[in-house]
Amino acid sequence: MKKSIRVLVCDDSALVRQTLTEIINSDPSLEVIGSASDPYFAAQKIRNEIPDVITLDIEMPRMDGITFLKTLMAQYPIPVVIISSLTQTGSHLALRALQLGAIEIVAKSEIRNTKEHLEESRIRITDAIKAAYLSPVKSKARNVRESVPVEKNALENSSQIYRTTDKVIAIGASTGGTEALRFFLKNTPVNCPGIVITQHMPAGFTKSFAEQLNTICQITVKEASDGEKIMRSHAYIAPGGKHMEVYRSGAKYFIRVRDGELVNRHKPSVDVLFSSVAKHVGQNALGIIMTGMGKDGAEGLLCMKTAGAKTIAQDEKSSVVFGMPKEAIKLGAADYVLSLQDMPNRITTLMTF
Repeated sequence: MKKSIRVLVCDDSALVRQTLTEIINSDPSLEVIGSASDPYFAAQKIRNEIPDVITLDIEMPRMDGITFLKTLMAQYPIPVVIISSLTQTGSHLALRALQLGAIEIVAKSEIRNTKEHLEESRIRITDAIKAAYLSPVKSKARNVRESVPVEKNALENSSQIYRTTDKVIAIGASTGGTEALRFFLKNTPVNCPGIVITQHMPAGFTKSFAEQLNTICQITVKEASDGEKIMRSHAYIAPGGKHMEVYRSGAKYFIRVRDGELVNRHKPSVDVLFSSVAKHVGQNALGIIMTGMGKDGAEGLLCMKTAGAKTIAQDEKSSVVFGMPKEAIKLGAADYVLSLQDMPNRITTLMTF
């Protein structure tokens, strides 16, 4: 990136502010222009100089981060990266922050001062800030509001689905993916094939995300567990900080959750999931790559297509960041380029093969 991305750090912990400042300033394309110990000080600094991106804690003195985010989005729609400790309660607050317009989530536990973890933290934090900078803040909520719900019984009306062998839908997403998945899964027809999802998220966040989705969806949504069978009308989200793969045993498909190195800067990695689906599910799969920065999942989607799977990339207009889908399209990995709003309705026709 040619110009410096100016960042304001807001956190009540002096140690976190110092650590974040060092990590952010270590990237030549980023620059910390100030820090604040609470939202009131942050507001003063914003009046003097509007930053390109704000990193924001949720639990702070005088005013919590959620209240500040509401006010901020009404007056200054600045891209926000939430830095949260992600306790059980805090993770739900972080999900609320995404609904209110925050772009990315980074777990505060990822900011470690030990040498072996510093580089992994640096990559996650700087990538999140760059992705937030590229995100069209105003259009994010609009895309969700303008979405058209799918007919509830769309898939149930298809008799052909029952005559096929087991199918698997594999989805990969990153920046903007939490809201995209919320819309997609909420409008996914009942009795759909099993869905496996890799969304770039830190550890401790995916369980609450899945539980929240489960309360609003017709299908069952849960955090994936190692060894469980992929079932129709279920969606399984890769645990944060772990890779997820699909394997076959007999005529059924199962989930493997494992540790491992970062792949394309991420764990979980979309390429890890897609590659396993290409190998073990092949033509019985549908692959979808959604909004996100970078290229994770592009090569994996191409592997799926080569193995006979149907493949979809989200279009630019409905993507918060048109990075991962764009890379997949450039590789020729996508059979179809669809808007987020059109995807749920296409499951029926694309999965009756």
